[in-house]
Amino acid sequence: MDAFILQILNGLDKGSAYALIALGLTLIFGTLGVVNFAHGALFMIGAFCAVTLAKIFSLSAITEDPTQKDFLGNPLKVKTPYVESWFGADVGSFMIDWAVPLAIIFSIPIMIIIGFIMERGLIKHFYKRPHADQILVTFGLAIVLQEVIKYFYGANPIPTPAPDALNGVADLGGTFGLALVYPVWRIVYFCFSLLVIGGIFSFLQFTTFGMVVRAGMADRETVGLLGINIDRRFTIMFGVAAAVAGLAGVMYAPINSPNYHMGMDFLVLSFVVVVVGGMGSLPGAVLAGFLLGILESFASMNEIKALFPGIDQIIIYIVAIIILLTRPRGLMGRKGVMEE
Repeated sequence: MDAFILQILNGLDKGSAYALIALGLTLIFGTLGVVNFAHGALFMIGAFCAVTLAKIFSLSAITEDPTQKDFLGNPLKVKTPYVESWFGADVGSFMIDWAVPLAIIFSIPIMIIIGFIMERGLIKHFYKRPHADQILVTFGLAIVLQEVIKYFYGANPIPTPAPDALNGVADLGGTFGLALVYPVWRIVYFCFSLLVIGGIFSFLQFTTFGMVVRAGMADRETVGLLGINIDRRFTIMFGVAAAVAGLAGVMYAPINSPNYHMGMDFLVLSFVVVVVGGMGSLPGAVLAGFLLGILESFASMNEIKALFPGIDQIIIYIVAIIILLTRPRGLMGRKGVMEE
């Protein structure tokens, strides 16, 4: 029972990342009809927003501390972070420790601006082009962004720890008599993903802006004939989708140390999630993300790998093949999508 619950938790943790990235991909495809292979790069940039803010907060000035002496009796030179000098030791230490959560605020405007630049500067020219052209140009953009990150941050992963208060493990089985502990930050990541997903669905469901966007996703031409500038709203949604991917990357930084190719690592799997859930279906993307995350988690168990070696590497693709053979539109896709 302990192992079963642990795999469920691992699956929900991994599925949270899949669901958030797939949600942004589906927003872009559902509104603009663009297959955006640069979306994984947005996830990567979000993670490096956390890295950047942590580095900014850690910038230090070298000063002499007269209360500490070296073996010759000279004052020791110590590094004092600027944030501690400006805001005091307590506030400065808090900012350094909580750099990753604070990077949420730091990353949102950055990701929205990057999304606007991508959409207005490049992707808008490919709206009416075949999906193959869209894939090629956005994949090329992803490689460019990846190499830019590699140039400025290097090729090695950069550890970005969670706050000390959230860096331990939680005893989840004590109440039920189970020997089950789980990292606190992974629980925080799962709860954060639910909050973001709920916020996006609430925005689309209960705001006038969101209702117009949903109407535009269903029938763009009719909404345009009503005098509504649906293109502008779709551009805003591209920025929102970029922000969602960035937030997923920010909070994932303590789980997997950011590196320049992490976007590519998630990109293909996220597209499989989108296709399985149904192209253009937001609920389908979320459902498929968590479902495939759980399946991948169980497939990684030693007992399963002993019976089927390598199954953890291909289980998602096997499930995708089965679902698309039996239901070409995906789990919750609209009729006619992916059925031609």
